[in-house]
Amino acid sequence: MANILSSLNSCNVLLLVLNRVMGKTNSSVKGDFILVGFSDQPHLEKILFVAVLISYLLTLVGNTVIILICSVDPKLKTPMYFFLTHLSLVDICFTTSIVPQLLWNLKGPDKTITFLGCVIQLYISLALGSTECVLLAIMAFDRYAAVCKPLHYTAVMNPQLCQVLAGVAWLSGVGNTLIQGTVTLWLPRCGHRLLHHFFCEVPSMIKLACVDIHDNEVQLFVASLVLLLLPLVLILLSYGHIAKVVIRIKSVQAWCKGLGTCGSHLIVVSLFYGTITAVYLQPNSSYAQAHGKFISLFYTVVTPTLNPLIYTLRNNDVKGALRRLFNRDLGT
Repeated sequence: MANILSSLNSCNVLLLVLNRVMGKTNSSVKGDFILVGFSDQPHLEKILFVAVLISYLLTLVGNTVIILICSVDPKLKTPMYFFLTHLSLVDICFTTSIVPQLLWNLKGPDKTITFLGCVIQLYISLALGSTECVLLAIMAFDRYAAVCKPLHYTAVMNPQLCQVLAGVAWLSGVGNTLIQGTVTLWLPRCGHRLLHHFFCEVPSMIKLACVDIHDNEVQLFVASLVLLLLPLVLILLSYGHIAKVVIRIKSVQAWCKGLGTCGSHLIVVSLFYGTITAVYLQPNSSYAQAHGKFISLFYTVVTPTLNPLIYTLRNNDVKGALRRLFNRDLGT
């Protein structure tokens, strides 16, 4: 947990950038942004409000429980659950940076967000989304080491390396948001304030610019390749090696163990990458523009809700830890 706190201290750098951006941007950025969100489909707003509120509460409860049991249960003091703790923390902070504003906009006619609020939301959500991409790749490497190098697993995934890998995930997120977020905010908008999204996200914000944004789109695409496609390739390579090892054993028991070890992570990766790549790897496609809000709703609200359910319902270790925690609280 000390590594989490030290990583979060990097957010101080964000405050310095905020001061710079707030001090040097021209008058065209002053005033509130208008988040169009789902106002073009008002019949959905009340339904979405209830669904998003329930999902958010489940996200907070589910991920907090995972952080708690991974912190107090001695049987979960392993690299896998160390990284799962970080993933749960990222999910809590990620949804919290977006959902409260979304709920506020869904409940009434006011669809505005202040310039400062938009800047903070942009930096935090982008940093945490990037962190999750790298963290999922690190978790895949951990599963590779567990299945393919079982005799050397403890030596390979030692506590020092785990701390370094977690730090790399957090710092890569902070670095990406400092670059992409700052470049996006420096674009002149000539008074344009109508944001066709439900939160301040780079692909939608650069469309407010009143200058040629080709270079920004290229920069966004390259950054997406590095922080989306590269981790995804590493994940696929890790599971490719895992599949080869399991197939070579030719044992039903080995297949069951492999699925039990890696199944939950594969589901989480599929849900997260299956939606976020549609927005960031093809931001100008008609599909991404027409369905972008609903796709973003999935990876910002739905996936963080499903993650703790996936890891608890499919994981005997976590279910056992929950039973032990429950029985201890009851005094049995």
